[in-house]
Amino acid sequence: MNIRTLLAAITLGSASLLAPFVVQAADKKVVVAYQTDALPSSVAIANGEFAKATGYEIDFRKFNSGAEIFAAIASGDVQVGYVGSSPFAAATSRGLEVKAFYLSSISGIDEALVVRNGSGIESLTDLKGKKLAAAPVSTDHYQLLALIKSLGLTEKDVQVFAIPQPEIVASYNRGDIDGGFVWDPALTELKKNGKVLVTSKDVADKGAPTFSAWVAASKFADENPAFLKGFAGVINKYYASFAADKKAWDADSENAKLLAKALGGTAEQQAAALKNLTLLTPEVQASEAWLGGGEKSGAAKILKDTAAFLKDQGKVTEVLPSYAAFVTPDALVNASN
Repeated sequence: MNIRTLLAAITLGSASLLAPFVVQAADKKVVVAYQTDALPSSVAIANGEFAKATGYEIDFRKFNSGAEIFAAIASGDVQVGYVGSSPFAAATSRGLEVKAFYLSSISGIDEALVVRNGSGIESLTDLKGKKLAAAPVSTDHYQLLALIKSLGLTEKDVQVFAIPQPEIVASYNRGDIDGGFVWDPALTELKKNGKVLVTSKDVADKGAPTFSAWVAASKFADENPAFLKGFAGVINKYYASFAADKKAWDADSENAKLLAKALGGTAEQQAAALKNLTLLTPEVQASEAWLGGGEKSGAAKILKDTAAFLKDQGKVTEVLPSYAAFVTPDALVNASN
């Protein structure tokens, strides 16, 4: 169609000639689910850079857990989401086809078991007979159960409640539970009247590593590779900034203020939470140690090991022979930053 024909179509109000353009615009829509974890890239949710860089109309929706996000992906309501490795392992073991294309963080001190002042818990040996909580099928839930098992205890020895984080905070403040394995903003709230007993990194060192990742429904990933690369490129930009310029991410920074706008809490809380992250460079993520390597992929191995643990706990019924199909380095290999 030349410019004269297009102008004529507009003048005449010809819907048939413009239809291909309308369809193309409508196709560039995606629903992206996120959680309240403090991540440098969440600034791009607040300022609209994800949409600008990818050229897609993005509907960002906040969820309380990875389990909820996977349910939304399974229903078709969400195409891309930020999740933890435990609900990821559970969902894929149950047949959901998704692919992790970016690792947001790995086991660090940004998730932890906090025990309440006055609970009588001073060390891990004091957990027997106590009441603890974590979000259902979350990485924290997985690590809490793994921690209890590593101590030679069972859920008969330690009561574990699988409840959403807002309920954990409320129960903790009422004194109904003795501790919670949580991430921010719940982590900051629980620490106001308690102490960190063990971190996610500590539990990973005991043999139960986890990660958080951006995943996409497999069909969407296959049909929209340019979107995933553009999305990954934006994350790369903010992660690189965070690594190179700490002042740009302190409590007084515009970045911290934007994080508070997107995730809740204060700029001071967001700046403090960022310091607890354990992040990987794009090169390391794309390597065999994590998303690359197919069957040798470290992320795929974590998913399989997690699924095996969840099966032992009666949380899933099947462990797949391989989880390599659920991780890909493709978006990172050619992503800009």
